[in-house]
Amino acid sequence: MRKNNPFVTGTLILTLAGFLSRFIGFFYRAFLSRTFGEEGMGIYQLLAPAMALSFSLTAAGIQTAISKFTASETTTHDHRASFRVLCAGFLLSMPLSLGCTWFIYQYADRIATDFLLEARTAPLLRIFALSIPFCSVHSLINGYFYGIKRAGIPALTQILEQLARVGSVFLLCDYLRAHNQVPPIACAVIGLTIGECFSMLVSLAAVYLRAIRLCTIPARQTHAGNHTGIVAMTGKILTLSAPLTASRIAVNMLQSIEAVSIPTRLVIHGFSQAQALSVYGVLTGMALPLIMFPTALINSACVLLLPVISEADETNNQGAIRNVVRKAATYCSLFGIFCTVCFLLGGRFAGRMLFKSEMAGSFILTLSFICPLLYLSGAFSSVLHGLGKTGITFFFNITALAARLFFVFWLIPAIGIQGYLYGLLLSQFLMMLMEMGAVKYYVRKRG
Repeated sequence: MRKNNPFVTGTLILTLAGFLSRFIGFFYRAFLSRTFGEEGMGIYQLLAPAMALSFSLTAAGIQTAISKFTASETTTHDHRASFRVLCAGFLLSMPLSLGCTWFIYQYADRIATDFLLEARTAPLLRIFALSIPFCSVHSLINGYFYGIKRAGIPALTQILEQLARVGSVFLLCDYLRAHNQVPPIACAVIGLTIGECFSMLVSLAAVYLRAIRLCTIPARQTHAGNHTGIVAMTGKILTLSAPLTASRIAVNMLQSIEAVSIPTRLVIHGFSQAQALSVYGVLTGMALPLIMFPTALINSACVLLLPVISEADETNNQGAIRNVVRKAATYCSLFGIFCTVCFLLGGRFAGRMLFKSEMAGSFILTLSFICPLLYLSGAFSSVLHGLGKTGITFFFNITALAARLFFVFWLIPAIGIQGYLYGLLLSQFLMMLMEMGAVKYYVRKRG
C-alpha cells in the first residue's frame, strides 16, 4: 500500500494523527472552558481573526505552492529541485513573518481597541505575535512533505505541537494555583506559542535529516528533472501563491469583520458585553470545535488531494482526476450524513457532559446539518487548487462570506445568535454548490 497508493497511506497517517490531536484538543477545550469560563473563552477566541490573517499573509499561499511544485518529485526523483522549492519558500515567507511579528507586537493596543474591539486582548496579541515565525517555518516544511507524499512528518509535528501546548498550559496553571494565583487566559496563548516553537524544531530536524540522507544518494540515481534556480523558483512560487494569498487575506479580513461584529451585534440585540462574549465563546470555543472534530478524516484526504490532482493534471491523466473527484464526493457525502445523524442524536448530551453548557448543546443541534456541506466543500476546494484554479475559489469564498455578513448585521440584532447559525448553514450550502459546479465544468473541459 505504501508504494502503490501513497494517497491512501498518507490519508490514513494524517487521519490517525488528526483524530489523536483533536481528541487531545477536545478535552483541552473543555479544560479551558472550565478554567477560564465562557467570557474568558470569548476573549481568547477574539484572537482568531489576527491568527488567521497572519497565517494567510506569511505562509498559507506559499505552503500550497510548495506542495504543488514538489509533487513532481515522486516521478522525477529530483530531490535537489524539491529542496530548492523549499528554500525559495523560506526566502518569501520569513521576511513577511518577522515583519508581521513586529507590527502586531508594536501596535497591539491599537489592534485590540480598533480592530478586535476588546482592549483585554492587547497582552494576548503580544504573546501570540512571537509564534508567527515558528508557525511559518513548520507550515512550509509540512507543505514540502505533503507535496512528496510523506505525511508522517506533518502528522508527527501535529501531535507533538498539541502535546506541547496542552502540557505547558496544564503545568503553568498548576504552578499558579500552587502559589494561590488565578490562572489568566494568557496561559492559553503562552501554550500556543510553546507548541508552535516545539513543532518548528521537530520539522527542522526532520527536513535536515532527510537532506543528509539524500546527499548520500549517488548523482546517477537522481534524475535531472528540474534545474530551476532558487531565484527563478521564488518567482514561480510568488506567481502561484500571490493570488491565493491575496484571496486568503481578503477572505480573512471579511471573516475578521464577521468575528468581531458578532458580540457587538448581540449587544444591540439586548445582551450585556459579558453575555455577548459568553455566547460568542460558547459558539466558537465549544460548539464549533465539536462540529469540526470529525474533519480530521476529511482534512487529511483534502490536504493530499492537491498533490494527487496536480500530478495527474501534469501528466494529463484525466481519467485519474475524474476517478478521484468521484470517490472524494461520495465518501464526503456519506461521512457528512453520518456525522449529522450523530450530532442530532447526541448533541445536547455532549454539550452538558463535556462543557456543562445547555447553550452549547443547542448550537450543536442546529449546526449538525452543516457537516455534509462542509466536507464536500473542502474536497472540491482542494481539487480546484490542484487544477490551478485558485482565483475561482476566492470568488466563491467572498460570495459565501457576503451572505454570512448579511445575517450578522441584519438578523442577529433581530433574532439573536440563531440568525448567525442560519447564515452559516445557508452560506456553506451556497459555497458547496458553486464549487461543485466549477469542478464539474473544469473536469469536463479538460476531458
